[in-house]
Amino acid sequence: MPRERVIRSEEEWRELLDPEVFRVLRRAGTEPAFSGALTDVFSPGEYLCAGCGSVLFTSETKFHSGCGWPSFYAPVERAAVTEHRDQSFGMERIEVRCAVCEGHLGHVFTDGPPPTGLRYCINSAALEFRESNAKE
Repeated sequence: MPRERVIRSEEEWRELLDPEVFRVLRRAGTEPAFSGALTDVFSPGEYLCAGCGSVLFTSETKFHSGCGWPSFYAPVERAAVTEHRDQSFGMERIEVRCAVCEGHLGHVFTDGPPPTGLRYCINSAALEFRESNAKE
C-alpha cells in the first residue's frame, strides 16, 4: 500500500539526517564501492529508506553482484521506487529514488540475474536494515 508523500525543506532534511545520508539521499551522492555497511548483509529482513522508513527491498531479492554496493533484482513492489533518466558524469543511466520522499537510492542496470535481469545498485547510506525474526 503506497504511503503518503513525505515533503520536507532542505533545512529539515539536513537536521534529520546524518551528513553522509543527507549527501547520498538529498544530493544524489554515491558512497565509495565496498564501503557501505549493508553490502555484505544477507540476513533475512527488509531494507528501508533511510529518509522516510518506507520498505523498498527485501533480503529475498538481494544478491551478491560484486559491484561494491547492495544489489537487488527487484524492489519490494514496483510502486516503492521511481526511475529517472540520469545523464550526469557523461553517462546515460537510470536513477532510482524512493517513491515516498524522492531520496536518491542509486541506479538500476540491465545486467542482473533472473527473474528480472535487473540490478538495483543501491547505496548502503540510503538504506536501513530491519532484520526479520526467524520465529515469525
